[in-house]
Amino acid sequence: MQTLVSGALGAAALVAFAMPVSAHVTFESAEAAADAGYKAVLRVPHGCKGEATRTVRIEIPDGVIEVKPMPKPGWTLATSRAPYSKSYQVHGRTVSEGVKAIVWSGGELPDAFYDEFVFQAQFTGELAGKSVPIPVVQECASGAERWIEIAAEGQNPHSLKAPAPIVKVKAPALAGKSYKVGAITVEAPWSRATPGGAQVAGGFMRITNTGTTPDRLIGGTSSIAGRFQLHAMSMTDNVMRMRELDNGLEIKPGQTVELKPGGYHAMLLDLKAPLKEGDTIKGTLVFEKAGPVEVEYGVRSIAARGDEGEHRH
Repeated sequence: MQTLVSGALGAAALVAFAMPVSAHVTFESAEAAADAGYKAVLRVPHGCKGEATRTVRIEIPDGVIEVKPMPKPGWTLATSRAPYSKSYQVHGRTVSEGVKAIVWSGGELPDAFYDEFVFQAQFTGELAGKSVPIPVVQECASGAERWIEIAAEGQNPHSLKAPAPIVKVKAPALAGKSYKVGAITVEAPWSRATPGGAQVAGGFMRITNTGTTPDRLIGGTSSIAGRFQLHAMSMTDNVMRMRELDNGLEIKPGQTVELKPGGYHAMLLDLKAPLKEGDTIKGTLVFEKAGPVEVEYGVRSIAARGDEGEHRH
């Protein structure tokens, strides 16, 4: 096992005044979408029968890939890697091994305090519809809390004394509908769910020009937003910058242009209400030659990613 990061002593953990001594370790978000990014925030509410927690170990089950833990001030972070039970395609590349265990050690989490340990992961499509237990062990000076019990089929995990925290995996978002106007085809418009108070959302899709002359996406509307703009992301001097496309987005004959996180995208501005996962949003896209076409955006999870990675507004 290779030590990756050793942090200096940092801020104290938060007091768990509302948590009983017998509280289990849990994930802040107990649901994840298959084939999408998931931020796992493990909540550790107490130590080992009065002793401080000095080590936290997490075992990564089969089907959970692309694991990246977050360093934690005051703790040494280490991981172990091993082959996956099978290979997976991720953003056009084949992955066959990855992180299978995470260990934070050398810290001090007193029994009277609470803290969080964070990592990123992706639950593969084979886990869709399943509840996935992720074993966790807290080690203290002379004892341990082993959250490793896994319920048998049909058994209520709450009946276990020390259940492994569970993540329920939802089916991946549907591919979406296609829309055609003239020589233009628009495929699978989608957006991300937004937190309360957000004023901006992104609009993503694929646009194909099957004609013999170029066309241009020049604008649009949305039922949920007051304004619609087209933007591009680009890297300049190692800084990601966003600019508005004042003249619209050209689609050449035979070309498919993808609006995606981190690249070209629509901006839905002045939102009238938060976007909720599972909802659909009515809108219109306007092309210079083909004219307007009505579309619906499917709202995916707040952590949904495009094929080439993730970009948050």
